[in-house]
Amino acid sequence: MVLLEEHMLEFISRSAEQTQRLGARLGTLLQGGDVICLQGPLGSGKTCLTQGIGRGWGARQQLVSPSFVLVREYARPEDEQRLFHVDLYRISHAEEAWTLGLDEFLGSRYAVSVIEWAGRAKSLIPDEHLWIKLGFVEPADLTRRHLWFSAHGQRHQELLREFRRLAFGA
Repeated sequence: MVLLEEHMLEFISRSAEQTQRLGARLGTLLQGGDVICLQGPLGSGKTCLTQGIGRGWGARQQLVSPSFVLVREYARPEDEQRLFHVDLYRISHAEEAWTLGLDEFLGSRYAVSVIEWAGRAKSLIPDEHLWIKLGFVEPADLTRRHLWFSAHGQRHQELLREFRRLAFGA
């Protein structure tokens, strides 16, 4: 773990399991209105991280990639919160993302939103969000992933601080 600035964090995951565990720790901290934006090339671990987030958040179902349906909704039995897993890979421009109904849940106090390929619709992302960029440490090494966390807005800066404490004791 590297602390770049108070609102940034850098980490290298050594396996898919470690990426999922990291996501699970983040998921335990999420609350309604949180928006998690994921960026990275194909195979960089976006869905793997999201599966961990879902498990930590309390989804009873295993999260699966929404690549073909674009949005999947998950519930947890103890409250009315919903987790929306969005995949914008197949959209061609930001306006197309609105046809998915993002305005109905993005930033809602009843919804946590995790958006893969968020860079395809940056203009639609609320000012308050946590941006996570994933990448390969080395092109030949398909197991290790580089993760960069960048918190935007007070709530997500607090989220990143708490995540850093929970995941790394720092």
